[in-house]
Amino acid sequence: MAHAFVDAVANTGADAIKFQTHIASEESTEREPWRVKFSYQDETRLDYWRRMEFTEEQWVELAKHARERNLVMISSAFSAKAVELLIRVGMPAWKIASGEVGNRPLLELMASTDAPLLISTGMASFEEIDSAVGNAKALGAEHAVFQTTSAYPTTPDQVGLNLIPLLRARYDCPVGLSDHSGTIFPGVAATALGLDLLEVHVALSREMFGPDVSSSVTTSELKKLVEGVRFVEQALASPVDKDAFAQLMEPLRSTFFKSIVAAKDLAAGEVISSENIAFKKPGDGLRPDQIDRILGLTLTKPVRSDQPLRLEDLK
Repeated sequence: MAHAFVDAVANTGADAIKFQTHIASEESTEREPWRVKFSYQDETRLDYWRRMEFTEEQWVELAKHARERNLVMISSAFSAKAVELLIRVGMPAWKIASGEVGNRPLLELMASTDAPLLISTGMASFEEIDSAVGNAKALGAEHAVFQTTSAYPTTPDQVGLNLIPLLRARYDCPVGLSDHSGTIFPGVAATALGLDLLEVHVALSREMFGPDVSSSVTTSELKKLVEGVRFVEQALASPVDKDAFAQLMEPLRSTFFKSIVAAKDLAAGEVISSENIAFKKPGDGLRPDQIDRILGLTLTKPVRSDQPLRLEDLK
């Protein structure tokens, strides 16, 4: 299943794929409660973690597969043993889950690898984020901060797009969004705000089993999200000179703009008034906004109906 995700995500054009590395005996106890009791086969949350563990060889094969598909492979670590395992696998960056933001020993171990720290903030206050970022700076680690809402699925009023520029200003570092809305909309909107990193949960289909499906996008939706993000990125990187663009549009301007024309056949000597002129396409004559230049002037030659008026024919 994990390998299926690698191929499916690679086919969307995404840059990276992220897993979670759990070593049950190193991170949990029998007392850990369920966030959502979804498993029919596991009595406790610890049982679930045990069943979901991968061997080091399996992680090596997943990382190899991801590289072959031109994906950056990252995995969130939830214990020192998991960090040590992933160091051997090779981690280009460390995604720090919201629940580990205050785990300084774990951050120190990750920072010792010189890989950047990607800090989630879903369950953290500003005081706790300040501390985590302060720790990252003290350790000399490159870092980014993710606006995260630990609500599954996240409703529009919980996304927190307002926090993206705020986090950038407060911490002077790259900013990401870890989105649990199950839609592509927050990611596209956040990109327009200058987002640096975007993370979403992914499901192969809405019919998959599990507590995170409702907060995930499908792989077909992820493909649309990637297209939307790339579109917005290109738009942001391509400022438009309005005057230069108007010059490029000159053929269209002539087609769609209007000219001042004779509303009926006019004889030489007639005085131009608002009653004997009209505004009609194409825009190859005097523009309507030049009307004040000709009202009250006299024609020096006859003009047929619908013919544009010319300054040289007026006095």
